Amino acid sequence: MRPETRAVHPSRPVVEGSVPIAVPLYQTSGFSFDDPAVFADGMTRPDGAFVYARYSNPTVRAFEQTVAELEGGVAALATGSGMGAINSVLLGLLRPGDHLIAQKALYGGTAAMINDLVARFGVTVTYVPEDDPAALRAAVTPSTRLVYLETIANPTCQVADLPAMCAAARDLGLVSVVDNTFATPLLCRPLSHGADIVVHSVTKYLSGHADVIGGVAVFADDALYRKVWHFAIELGSSVDPFAAWLTLRGMQTLGLRMERHCANARLIATRLAEHPAVSAVYWPGLPTHPSHDVAAKLLSDFGGVLSFDLAGGRAAAEAFMSSLRLALLAPSLGGVETLVLHPASTSHRALSDEELARTGISPGTVRLAVGIEHPEDLWEDIERALGG
Repeated sequence: MRPETRAVHPSRPVVEGSVPIAVPLYQTSGFSFDDPAVFADGMTRPDGAFVYARYSNPTVRAFEQTVAELEGGVAALATGSGMGAINSVLLGLLRPGDHLIAQKALYGGTAAMINDLVARFGVTVTYVPEDDPAALRAAVTPSTRLVYLETIANPTCQVADLPAMCAAARDLGLVSVVDNTFATPLLCRPLSHGADIVVHSVTKYLSGHADVIGGVAVFADDALYRKVWHFAIELGSSVDPFAAWLTLRGMQTLGLRMERHCANARLIATRLAEHPAVSAVYWPGLPTHPSHDVAAKLLSDFGGVLSFDLAGGRAAAEAFMSSLRLALLAPSLGGVETLVLHPASTSHRALSDEELARTGISPGTVRLAVGIEHPEDLWEDIERALGG
């Protein structure tokens, strides 16, 4: 099945010869047993009997299997947040003294987590362009273990050259991890381009309705999955069954929503690029974006998030955001509503001025997560807030 169809038909348990149309919600913390051996075995592996919800749960497992199939992986690990997925992978695979290679443009929470790894565990990090496998090869040291990329970077939308970067990582014996939150499996499937692990903030497009906090990591290799699973259950990063259930429900409209997100973003980005108050627009569907050629080859569409720089700097950004009436000044993205924020003071607030510059964020940068409203209503709101 194509991803749009797979999302509508999640993995469902068979119940006495029939299959429920909706995945049941197993809102239970644990399960009882008649056989002590089965009980004990279930606590040692992710595919044993259901024992305790921190290990897994039938609703959570249905969600994990569905996302694994959407991404083309062998297994998935659901977590309580997107950062829970990222932390489970980074902390589960890196040891003190290891070296990490990451792309320059990263989500602020990920960048802050990497800084913490450097400060507390002596992990070293080298930042390279997301489309330069030669720079990746040149950065490798004997202690390098992992390469971290984002399919579409937050917030300036650089698109990683996944086939080239993941091939270089594999040649060097490194694990490649790709954050696919902005793209979703409908626009790109990084595992098919050589990635070893894909992470998502489920809070965003997969759940799609601003009512879930969750994350998921998808693995191309079973041994790697089991290694991270054993660490994650002790870390306590598991997702609540109700959040998994809500996400399964939300994913059934993922295909329809992504079409509208992308179409609306195209209209808004194109018009912003012509507005005199805007000095730059960052959306990979625009031919002027530095990642446009890579994006055109890698993505089936260009995503629903864009950023732009206002010529008047931070004061202009704050005035613009305060003047909006339809778009909401709020964190996160991927819901049906259009959301706007100022990355330098919110999502990327933990970064220094130097780190912000490395990521491509200026004081006048505004991020717009375009929703599924009527595009002309959105543009009228934006145009008015820009001053006509």
